[in-house]
Amino acid sequence: MRFYPIAMAGDIVITESPDSLDHQSLLDALDLQGCGAVVSFLGITRGYDDGVKIHRLEFDAWQDKLGGVLHSLASEAIDKFGVKKIAMSHRTGKVNAGENIVSIHVGSPHRKEAFAACEWLIDELKVQAPIWKKEVSENGEQWKAGLG
Repeated sequence: MRFYPIAMAGDIVITESPDSLDHQSLLDALDLQGCGAVVSFLGITRGYDDGVKIHRLEFDAWQDKLGGVLHSLASEAIDKFGVKKIAMSHRTGKVNAGENIVSIHVGSPHRKEAFAACEWLIDELKVQAPIWKKEVSENGEQWKAGLG
């Protein structure tokens, strides 16, 4: 696995993973001192969607902005939910069915805040991150609406 640090500021780790995304290595990059809970989200490419076979997703990103947006979201989640540590990574390029797309880990003194922050982060990532996806299926190719 190649690990591309985009931003690292104290308790936030943001990486870009164009070739693969190692969910466990991203978690291992966090110093979880002071945390009593870790909540993680791992998004993977579905093999089927509404009965249609999905071959892959292709992600295009505004690379110069992506790391900053993810770092900003992580900082906001720390302030908003009182969590301590966040690690996030999103694949770019071609992601085949069954492969990891996005990984988020939230470390917190308490589970309730970690769950809330993790859910908020994936929702906001899909709205704010400058990432676009094209679905390649047995029915052809189509760009999916919205970001993320």
